Amino acid sequence: MLVLTRDDIKKVFSMKDAINAAKEALAIYSQGKSVVPLRANLDIPKRQGQSLFMPAYVEELEAVGIKIISVFPNNPKIGRPSIPAQMVLMDGKTGEVSAIINGTYLTQLRTGAVQGAATDVLAVKDAKVAALFGTGGQAATQLEAMLCVRDLEEVRVVGRNFEKTRRFAKDMQQQLTGYNAGIVPVENAGQAVMDADIITTATTSKQPVFDGALVKEGAHVSGIGSYTPDARELDEKIIKRSGKIYFDTREGVLAEAGDIIIPMQKGTISEEDFCGELGQVISGEICGRENRTEITLFKCVGMAVLDLVTAHRIYKKAVENGIGNHLDI
Repeated sequence: MLVLTRDDIKKVFSMKDAINAAKEALAIYSQGKSVVPLRANLDIPKRQGQSLFMPAYVEELEAVGIKIISVFPNNPKIGRPSIPAQMVLMDGKTGEVSAIINGTYLTQLRTGAVQGAATDVLAVKDAKVAALFGTGGQAATQLEAMLCVRDLEEVRVVGRNFEKTRRFAKDMQQQLTGYNAGIVPVENAGQAVMDADIITTATTSKQPVFDGALVKEGAHVSGIGSYTPDARELDEKIIKRSGKIYFDTREGVLAEAGDIIIPMQKGTISEEDFCGELGQVISGEICGRENRTEITLFKCVGMAVLDLVTAHRIYKKAVENGIGNHLDI
């Protein structure tokens, strides 16, 4: 059994690798080539916590996996992370555990990568300006994913606390040295989205974070952060203005994403306004962007197949490169 830490993953698996894995996972899911049981949620009332178990199986990869992610809000008081996670990867041939992989970084990586996949498939090819909403745990991989798929000149970053936003932008400018874009902290949401070719939201906000009327024609928008029926980062204006709307999973978005559920309840949009799943675009089943003026929108709530395929690819690369620690149990 191989144990892979965050640093181990970084040694063998790039953002480009993660985006390719995300595209593979999305296509597998949309083609019905995976088994994804319902997520099991276990409440831990004594600690005001919750543990979530996310299993998946992909026959063609002969891979089985389950991500175990917990939310224990009091953990920081004892010096522990509030959202610990691990990925257990199993061999589909034998049922044996192949690897235990740092689930926190895996989640950050695959969530950034799925946005990168959507941006690569749907954004205009010559995009130069992007806006990123959010400076939390997801922000770094979301930023790198946009930079990885387009030769951007500027990324405007917006957060709730401007001092934190400035520090984040400075840190990212120093860390992401392989890209040419200037990373600019911005206080005003309208200023951030004005003339932006790509807009990504990765926040915990319950309310829309920008005015959809300000988005330019031809922009691509990815809503990544909100995943409950009562929360939304995107307002009804941008939902209504979007000529093409895609999901990671239709079932998941229509059950969990307030960005879509709330305007549907108001009658602003209906299921007829949705094009389908991004995996269907990747596999060629449906079309993506068709011109330079339509606004495209991607809404993601996450799925276990993304974790499994990414973990499987990380494991294969780690074995090839002799990375990680082996445990015999």
